[in-house]
Amino acid sequence: MKVAVIMGSKSDLPVLKPAIDTLKDFGIEVEAHIMSAHRTPELAADFAKNAKDKGVEVIIAAAGKAAHLAGVIAGHTILPVIGLPIKSSTMDGLDSLLSTVQMPEGIPVATVAINGGKNAALLAVQILALKYDTLSDLLYKFKEDMQLKVVAADAELGEELSK
Repeated sequence: MKVAVIMGSKSDLPVLKPAIDTLKDFGIEVEAHIMSAHRTPELAADFAKNAKDKGVEVIIAAAGKAAHLAGVIAGHTILPVIGLPIKSSTMDGLDSLLSTVQMPEGIPVATVAINGGKNAALLAVQILALKYDTLSDLLYKFKEDMQLKVVAADAELGEELSK
């Protein structure tokens, strides 16, 4: 199980760190790179074309501003690509979101929220869980733990308000 995490700039790493940590928490190998759809287009295309042969099963591509990285990657691979728009401009990431989500027919990119690194990782885990039963079990546990935290917070709230 391997997920590639591609970022357009090293400044994107704080948004990608929760994604990388989440993938590792699920026992998934992570390969991370910095590539640019505009400054290193050949490098990005070459990576995408060869990722499957290198054992990558899902690619998370994060970029800000014009944010064409996920689309460039998706245009050169058959692997699932998850676009992660980064808030990095005066438009608060809306430009990144629209550039990532508005792909032409035939080149799909699954897109998560602006700066939604953890959700990008969880979507990658869900995709991989279709193939790896151990991940399915871990996802069920993750969702159960989330539910228990909400139930506990609700109980605490009730206790606080009854005082």
